[in-house]
Amino acid sequence: MTTVRDAVFGVLRRYAMTTIFANPGSTEISFLTGLPDDFEFRLALHEGSVVGLATGWAMGRGRPAFVNLHTTAGLANAAGALATARTNRMPLVVVVGQQDRRHVAHEPFLTGRLEGLLGDYPVWTNHPVRAQDVPAAIARAHHEAVTAAGPAIVVVPMDDWEQEAGPERGAAPLEIRRATPSPDEIEEVAGLVDRASSPVIVAGAGADSEAGWAALVELAERLGAPVWQEPFGARAGFPQDHPAFAGHLPAGRSGVRAALAGHDLVLVVGAPVLRQYPWEPGDLVPVGTTVLQVTQHADEAHGSIADVALIADPASSCRLLAGRVRPRQAVPARRSGPEPAAPPEPGQPLRPAHVFDLLAAQLPPETVLVEESPSSRPELHRRVPARAPLGFVSAAAGGLGFGLPAAVGLKLGLPRRPVVAVLGDGSSLYGIQGLWSAAHYDVGVLFVVMANGAYAIMDRLAENSGLGKAPWPGFTEVRLSQVAEGLGCPARRVSTHDELRAALDEVLPSLASRSGPLVLDIDVAADATYG
Repeated sequence: MTTVRDAVFGVLRRYAMTTIFANPGSTEISFLTGLPDDFEFRLALHEGSVVGLATGWAMGRGRPAFVNLHTTAGLANAAGALATARTNRMPLVVVVGQQDRRHVAHEPFLTGRLEGLLGDYPVWTNHPVRAQDVPAAIARAHHEAVTAAGPAIVVVPMDDWEQEAGPERGAAPLEIRRATPSPDEIEEVAGLVDRASSPVIVAGAGADSEAGWAALVELAERLGAPVWQEPFGARAGFPQDHPAFAGHLPAGRSGVRAALAGHDLVLVVGAPVLRQYPWEPGDLVPVGTTVLQVTQHADEAHGSIADVALIADPASSCRLLAGRVRPRQAVPARRSGPEPAAPPEPGQPLRPAHVFDLLAAQLPPETVLVEESPSSRPELHRRVPARAPLGFVSAAAGGLGFGLPAAVGLKLGLPRRPVVAVLGDGSSLYGIQGLWSAAHYDVGVLFVVMANGAYAIMDRLAENSGLGKAPWPGFTEVRLSQVAEGLGCPARRVSTHDELRAALDEVLPSLASRSGPLVLDIDVAADATYG
């Protein structure tokens, strides 16, 4: 007899989802025990870390990851991480266990009220009517996760796995292609660009691929246009060591208007128009500026101020556009970077600039750098450019807990690339269980923890608000190096410039082939800027 479980394994093989990320519960026993030899199981000790690992893996592999969660508690614990996966446009197929179908109507222990638990964050949710519908539902979830770029959820009662499978095949297509714009659409956009006297490009996470970078470089050089990175971008959409790279757009409207002043056309590629944080009065772009948008995601276009939005693959669109627009003068000179930070005087603390200067001097160009250090992110942008696709990865949604497990998942998915995670000590605590997975599976990530013993960005925001003293204390008692060692992950505490230089000199040259993780718990001053 072919069981529903057997049929689902066939679906997972068909879609190359043979790595299972999970924190199991009793409703998953009949699915997970006795896995076939061609499947791999990756355990994390909290569901947020489970989804973080899977998100990083999907990002590295460029295809959906498979996640298994345990009824209400598992899905609820993973809610923040699934919201981040949705905003980061990462495809996940999520199977959530449910109580036995034969008495779930009576709401026995561990019954989950699962539909609607995460609101609109899943791109699709399904509770199959029959056990025999489960394989097709998981195939459909793969289709939905790819086409809508986010987590798709299937709820499976625990007894379904042992039922006899039906003869029906799943209806989801094996291959999904992104749309290429028509010649008429390219002609219309090219005409608008050619009529502009001073176009500028804003690149976003949707252009972060080898094809996307190559097409945008060709287009920028053809137009002689500067290229800005979108505000709060989850990934770098353009090589940040290229002469045309102008920098990162500010987070507020006044800063965006100042940066884009003098340009009569803004072409936004692979990004919303434009993600902001603080509310400010006035227009988002200078008055009279035409805004064009190229995005693969319709909802980014629906929420934008674009005059013309092209919903199509950014890489192919930009490649076609580069072949159609008229050539202009050479790209402008690259902006000058900051001066290297002088080493601290004796008795003075390390600052983020010291850490990032040392990283920038030795990181290989192909490094995958994962960021979750809100107080020092602008300094990181200034000093450590992304030089290859996935050279910068962060959480577009802004919630904490993504960076640490995502770095583990990225290294699992890209074992030959060096992976560094730059994290705040406060941020690390939201996904700290991921260190156990890194250590247990010998995942060679370097975790650079900026330990200032505070929510430094929150302290600065409170000070600038003029509303009085912040009620939250610091947490200087927390030592991430000790927590890491308690989870089986090697760690070092670093307090001086010489100690940091020696540690990086030792670790960075062989980081790509490193066979285990390391945490550098670095004492830094509580500097903070945001924007």
